[in-house]
Amino acid sequence: MAPTDVQQFDYIVLGGGSGGSGSARRAAGWYGKKTLIVESGRSGGTCVNVGCVPKKMTWNFASINEALHMGEHYGYDIPKDIKIDYKQFKETRDASIVRLNGAYERNWGREGIDLVHGRARFVEPRVIEVALEDGSVARYSAPHILIATGGRPVVPGVKGAEHGITSDGFFEIEELPPKVAVVGAGYIAVELAGVMAAVGVETHMFIRGEHFLRKFDPMIQKTMTDRYEATGVHLHKHHAGFQEVQLLRDGKGKDRLLKLIGKDGSEIEVNELLWAVGRHPEVEDLHLDIPGVKLNESGHIAVDEYQNTSADGVYALGDVTGQAELTPVAIAAGRQLGSRLFGPPALKSAKLSYENIPTVVFSHPEVGTIGLTEPQARERYGDDKVKIYHTKFTAMYYDVLPADEKKKNPTEFKIICVGPEEKVVGLHILGLGVGEMLQGFGVAMKMGATKKDFDSCVAIHPTSAEELVTMR
Repeated sequence: MAPTDVQQFDYIVLGGGSGGSGSARRAAGWYGKKTLIVESGRSGGTCVNVGCVPKKMTWNFASINEALHMGEHYGYDIPKDIKIDYKQFKETRDASIVRLNGAYERNWGREGIDLVHGRARFVEPRVIEVALEDGSVARYSAPHILIATGGRPVVPGVKGAEHGITSDGFFEIEELPPKVAVVGAGYIAVELAGVMAAVGVETHMFIRGEHFLRKFDPMIQKTMTDRYEATGVHLHKHHAGFQEVQLLRDGKGKDRLLKLIGKDGSEIEVNELLWAVGRHPEVEDLHLDIPGVKLNESGHIAVDEYQNTSADGVYALGDVTGQAELTPVAIAAGRQLGSRLFGPPALKSAKLSYENIPTVVFSHPEVGTIGLTEPQARERYGDDKVKIYHTKFTAMYYDVLPADEKKKNPTEFKIICVGPEEKVVGLHILGLGVGEMLQGFGVAMKMGATKKDFDSCVAIHPTSAEELVTMR
């Protein structure tokens, strides 16, 4: 097709990840709109290919190793040196991802969505040009265009930084490195460092402050940082950063060797280096100036509460906007946008509420959080309006451990309430199984639950979750 020939659609979605797919399927599947998805990578985006799905599978893999080591305390004759075939696990995980890629494309096909693989850019306010994989160029137009191109991991401007990997490269590892350095303090760093440590890799974390997970409640920050240290993760706190990374020996696993040189002159040799220092929105080659789409100060696409950009007929959602960078958020926002644009008049004000979004960090142990942190609640409502309920204990699962080992496996809950009715505005939980636990409590908080509502629910015994409805 010559670039001057323009195919017309009702809706064009740039990015076939969670948010883009959710919005396209709502437009096409529910409302019969002629829809095009343009995807430059593998279908399913970050979550399916190098995010939530392979991460959770790897977390399961590591958790099984932890369970095997718990087995001896329950009377199982578990070998001390359990052989781990990480390559086999990776192949199994990769096969699952390929099946999901196919499932996404089959779903799009069933709903009549056209799919084009290539890199898109605006050439007119309502026209995009796509560089196709075969080297040709095609143009498409629609009155409504959604930007859901996501983000990519940041690699810092350090000499030799390219010798390290990002979370994308983490899922390409075929052989476990004996010793790994993880740079970062956010949830990606904590999750991937936790996985490595749980399968016996000597894990070093380099963080700028005293605690990691700094955007989370102080209880989460302190307890999780202490827990990682207690279980053998080497935490390099108040780290000033690296000035150079040297590749001493190339290869895989134990055959690879890097030297990290700190700005303070310190040196450490590791087999792998993981940069987990943030993500950057994928916007550079979209030519957003043509439709007039503005970015905010962080470089993300600026949107209002309805996902509108500064350009009429152009919308954005998901990681490219920097709003609650979570897969279910992008899906929900995409569906709401599809309903608002193409649904009946009753849905013309459809939008996603970004209040009280539950989040789980698949660390070791898991962390669950929804609502305000304690500092946020005190700042918003005032100290005299805030009441805190807190408990810390050891889950029954760990009762068989020696006393010193029990201490390394805390469960800790905090409920943040405000006002005389004690409305629950924050819930922060960590420990075994809290990822599954949080979903139901998230529903309660979306409904405006109070502490009295929590207390009125009969406890399920014996569980850790019962502490959330019996706390005094």
